[in-house]
Amino acid sequence: MNNDYLARAKKAIPDVQILSVVAAKRARQLATGARPMIKCKDENVLDVALLEIAEGLLTYYFGDEDPDAAAAPEAAEVKAAAEAAEEPKK
Repeated sequence: MNNDYLARAKKAIPDVQILSVVAAKRARQLATGARPMIKCKDENVLDVALLEIAEGLLTYYFGDEDPDAAAAPEAAEVKAAAEAAEEPKK
């Protein structure tokens, strides 16, 4: 495991427990044939997963959250504005 990739991924996901789960799930996907979203000089699937997290290509959300809001806080505001614009005016 590349410690530089780990340090960069910790900046993206500061909670180490969540980071380990996200990285492990993505590494498992890569090991079973998923295509990497980034080019990495290392062939270790965990390094690729950590680099994807560090580059912001891989995020997470909890089941009861809106995935769009977890990915970008502004997305919830944009979604609410779009819904308000679609409402018929009285």
